[in-house]
Amino acid sequence: MAEEKQEKAEKKPKAPKPPAADAAKPKAKKAEKPAEAKAEKPPKVKKPKRKRRSPIPTLRLADLPARKPRPPREKRAPDKTLRVTQVGSPIGRERYQRATLRGLGLDKMRRSRVLEDTPAVRGMIEQVKHLVRVEAA
Repeated sequence: MAEEKQEKAEKKPKAPKPPAADAAKPKAKKAEKPAEAKAEKPPKVKKPKRKRRSPIPTLRLADLPARKPRPPREKRAPDKTLRVTQVGSPIGRERYQRATLRGLGLDKMRRSRVLEDTPAVRGMIEQVKHLVRVEAA
């Protein structure tokens, strides 16, 4: 096989390489138009860049009015209280039910909280009544 390849290589005449002088020829310049035919363009005027303003004005601490201290709230004992104890697991429950337990202050099984008896607390207890036990405190 090696002999056949050598024979084929010997039989093929090599093509002559193009002379390198052709590559070094200077390229012909484009014909220039007469000066009269050229229309002079006015120089470009750069527009000054506008500073972009934030749509929200920035506030500085010095611009804010002085804050008056609030009077302390009077703590009063609630009229009625409820003891809420978590007896069911929130695992596998809806997200709103887990959030309601957190809102009631319950995060683990058999934890209890004493809460005021208000309509808001009653509504929360109603949402998770299957997970909590309620007693009058």
